[in-house]
Amino acid sequence: MKTKKQNFKERKLKVKSRTENLSAIRDFVFNAATEVGFNSDDIGNMILAVDEACTNIIKHAYKSYPDGEIIINLKYSEEKFTIEIIDYGNSFHPESVPDLDLQKYYKQRRVGGLGMFLMKTLMDEVKYVSVPGKYNQVLLSKNFNS
Repeated sequence: MKTKKQNFKERKLKVKSRTENLSAIRDFVFNAATEVGFNSDDIGNMILAVDEACTNIIKHAYKSYPDGEIIINLKYSEEKFTIEIIDYGNSFHPESVPDLDLQKYYKQRRVGGLGMFLMKTLMDEVKYVSVPGKYNQVLLSKNFNS
């Protein structure tokens, strides 16, 4: 059972699209999720989901261009903790990624490509919004009473 310590708060972090900034993003999410009362398992799941999303942004949206902008907005209310990730790189279309068949994945000895599956498994809600030529947004939510 998670015990909520704050009624509502919002925090923002802005970083460049560099892998060395992933640790700052993880720390940012860890500190806020701890403050609002999530347990270590839920926090670990959130950090892994955010790490996957941001790694995908760096590799695919920005094609490893180191000076792209990634914005992380954390919002928490009585019901849920939401992690909003915004970038201005190439658009992503989640409907183009087929549902993952884990048995087939392992039989093929594939490497990578688990990001979407992990995010959907680890979080209560995952949403993508893409406005081509403008921005991309990933919303990852974890309910307080899940």
